[in-house]
Amino acid sequence: MQKKISSIPFSGTPEQEAQLKAVIDANKHDPTRVMGVMQEAQGIYGYLPIEVQQMIADGMGVPLEKIYGVATFYAQFALSPKGKYNISVCLGTACYVKGAGDIMDKLSERLGIGAEECTPDGKYSLTACRCIGACGLAPVLTVNEDVYGRLTVDDVDDILAKYAD
Repeated sequence: MQKKISSIPFSGTPEQEAQLKAVIDANKHDPTRVMGVMQEAQGIYGYLPIEVQQMIADGMGVPLEKIYGVATFYAQFALSPKGKYNISVCLGTACYVKGAGDIMDKLSERLGIGAEECTPDGKYSLTACRCIGACGLAPVLTVNEDVYGRLTVDDVDDILAKYAD
């Protein structure tokens, strides 16, 4: 699955930038620490927008292509922000054969976003994951830490209503 770059404008704060610069300064002497710096950067910003990737590349003295390559290779890195409510639909085999693809399509339609995207208001993000280990409850989705199982497309509106605040 191709990771999508966010269409939401980057809005980092001076405080976040100062935190990132401190992390880079503490690690710039060791190019093997690039991945660790990226993990810390994602902890600061919640994701790795291209602006943050560029700061890491410049600060660590490595090409931006390397940073981007690592960010797109490893599933732990996100190129788009997560919403207040991150909805993750399991598309592993057990969930998929029981209709998870249709649930993902319905969520995408209702939220107006695709997989790996965030609503413009930052309220919802939609991600696809492989297996969360709840195959007996297939199909499964999570909203942050809440798990919903044995779903049908008819459950989507009720689940979204719980997070409408």
